[in-house]
Amino acid sequence: MSDLLPAGVRLSNAAKLYIDGRWQAPRADGRIDVVSPDTEDIVARVAEAREADMDLAVASARAAFDRGPWPRMSVAERGGYLKRMGEYLAPRVPELAEALRASIGALPPLAAAMAGGAAQSFAGHAELGLVYPWISKQASTEPGYETMIVREPVGVVAAIAPWNSPFAIMVNKVAPALICGCTVVMKPSPETPLDAYFIAEAAEAAGLPPGVVNLVPSHREAADYLVRNPGVDKITFTGSTAAGRRIASVAGERIARVTLELGGKSPAVILDDYPVEAAGAQLARTITVMTGQVCAMLSRVIVPAHRQNELSEAIAAEMKRVKVGHSDDPSTEMGPLAMRRQLDRVEGYIARATADGAKLVTGGGRPSHLNKGVFIEPTLFADVDNSSQLAQEEVFGPVLALIPARDEAHAFELANETSYGLNAAIFTNDTERFTALARGIRSGTVVQNGMVLDFAAPFGGFKQSGLGREGGVEGVAPYTETKTVLVKQAAH
Repeated sequence: MSDLLPAGVRLSNAAKLYIDGRWQAPRADGRIDVVSPDTEDIVARVAEAREADMDLAVASARAAFDRGPWPRMSVAERGGYLKRMGEYLAPRVPELAEALRASIGALPPLAAAMAGGAAQSFAGHAELGLVYPWISKQASTEPGYETMIVREPVGVVAAIAPWNSPFAIMVNKVAPALICGCTVVMKPSPETPLDAYFIAEAAEAAGLPPGVVNLVPSHREAADYLVRNPGVDKITFTGSTAAGRRIASVAGERIARVTLELGGKSPAVILDDYPVEAAGAQLARTITVMTGQVCAMLSRVIVPAHRQNELSEAIAAEMKRVKVGHSDDPSTEMGPLAMRRQLDRVEGYIARATADGAKLVTGGGRPSHLNKGVFIEPTLFADVDNSSQLAQEEVFGPVLALIPARDEAHAFELANETSYGLNAAIFTNDTERFTALARGIRSGTVVQNGMVLDFAAPFGGFKQSGLGREGGVEGVAPYTETKTVLVKQAAH
């Protein structure tokens, strides 16, 4: 297989897999092509893992966990390796940003910020490991005993990341797993496999023992095979709710542990005290971040009915100012969607919303000045019925729905009338009021006046937005098993 990488991205072994501490050719002669959404040309090519490769990777991780030194090291020793991984990745942030831009059209400033923050996460988890309560003691209800609560590594972890933020999300799985003493099989999205190669190279450069980190890019069939492998103790997955249901059902057959960070249809509730112009500018610019391809995106706006027209005009005016263009153009404010099938999906939702009677205020088509690539205009619908597909299903594109509410109580009913519960926002300048109202939204995160994510805090969802949490102390716990040890006390 010939090497093909984006300009400025340097990977030594893109034609190979990383298994058992070695770069090795896949057992079958497969490849994964990465297609630029700017041009729809192939810009990168990497090895494709098949079922036999998955078996080798899991066996390697299994041996490293069952018989290797990694789980038996001190937390401080493991933390030293993580710090070295972070130090190796820090100067490669520009490469990581270019890999993401070339793969899915992410704009370079955002791509660089995400990559830089994620690279620092290795050192952050090393420090977190030093203060995490791995062992705690409590008085036993049984006389003559002391009870120890011990948190031990869960075992072999299959880490499956999506395409929209592949490096940051994979790091947020690999780093906590490693500090706990787990071994990892990384399965990146076939649309964005390059980012995980950087992590494998960091593991190699830091000298991690063989089998602790493995890399097997693949398509769906081999990924399903990996999930079914009985040597995998835990699956951590970020992606669609549909795929999460499938993984949960497979894991349930053998009671494998799972963390699932899934979809969202996040509400932004606009209260009467918040200025319309400010809300309009924020919401229009938020929905264009990553071209709307963010699981926590504020994609449905619940607004008092008497303010809907005014807010609609403010959002539309701002959307019309957004410059849509190629991701390598420094003046671009919103790049392409990630792939052709994503464009088909977004256009399908726009057509359905129009047919359902929602009012198309602005956008809805492909930009007239871009005749190649996977582009869509920022799009706004008003008078959206909260029971419609547009209001209830994850579009994953720059499509914003305005939903009118009769009053404040009705607004919060509408906010919670969804099968999701990942993120939410309340727009009000009254902080005390916000704090009280936030408790009434069934969502894993609630933000005052915008979309903000704190990656040191737990992140995850209620309802069909997932199981478990990533980030912070709560993000370490899912990579552990809790063991109770009763110690006989000497008689006095």
